[in-house]
Amino acid sequence: MTLQSYLTAFDHNRDVSGMKYIYPVVSRRARGVSIGVNLNINNACNWRCIYCQVPNLTRGTPPPIELEILEQELSVFLGNVLHGDFMERYVAEGNRQLKDIAFSGNGEPTSAKEFPQVVLLVEKVLRNFNLLDSSLHSPIKIRLITNGSLLDKPAILESVRHLAGCNGEVWFKLDAGTRDGIARTNDVNLNPQSHIQRLKKCAEACPTFIQTCMFALDGQPPQEIEILSYLALINQVKQVIQGVHLYGLARPSLQTEADRLSRLPAEWLEGIAQRIRHMGLIVHVSV
Repeated sequence: MTLQSYLTAFDHNRDVSGMKYIYPVVSRRARGVSIGVNLNINNACNWRCIYCQVPNLTRGTPPPIELEILEQELSVFLGNVLHGDFMERYVAEGNRQLKDIAFSGNGEPTSAKEFPQVVLLVEKVLRNFNLLDSSLHSPIKIRLITNGSLLDKPAILESVRHLAGCNGEVWFKLDAGTRDGIARTNDVNLNPQSHIQRLKKCAEACPTFIQTCMFALDGQPPQEIEILSYLALINQVKQVIQGVHLYGLARPSLQTEADRLSRLPAEWLEGIAQRIRHMGLIVHVSV
């Protein structure tokens, strides 16, 4: 096994698992191995972020989830990670720690009508492996990585409350501070204040971090007026959120705007992080 064979934060090769719903990544934000639960196997999402790395992304919702297959895949894969040779074969030594199970994948996970059932299923499997029992292990996180667009739905909020009871955490997307900025980045018509209300409800139900991707568009970073609007939104929720995950581009976009996007310098991202920290918040920066 050569170093080039290992998964990295810059190579999210989902073919490694050979499974329908379950895939591993080395996550720069989780800082270790993350087992992804991909409910959007048809590459459908209700947003279209211009930095998205999903191929052939389409608007829509996922097909029905085959819960028995998902449960079997997660059990088998966890067994290989914990008791098999997966870490040695695919993960460099410094990253060989299982950090989380993440609802992420190729679209918005909460758009699956079976999402509440999947949350219960994942909890069941993790308890079977004693991964949520703090008396036996350091419990891993169950993370919901979401654009937050459906976090005003009662069934979704109830599932998020359930996550809170099994070491759950939400990463809630906020990439821009104005309606125009959100439209430009996420390709949706969204009222920022409505989104902040969803974020508040989410944060009251479960520990929640804001996740923000920033990049240069046509060679230019976000304008100061956009940054000020973004910071003003964060200021509204600073008392209820856990912090901010601020990150740049790690892998090429597979959207039509790909050629217009470029990475921002680490110093630029750190400057934004410092402005957020001045509000009293924790900020994790991933360049």
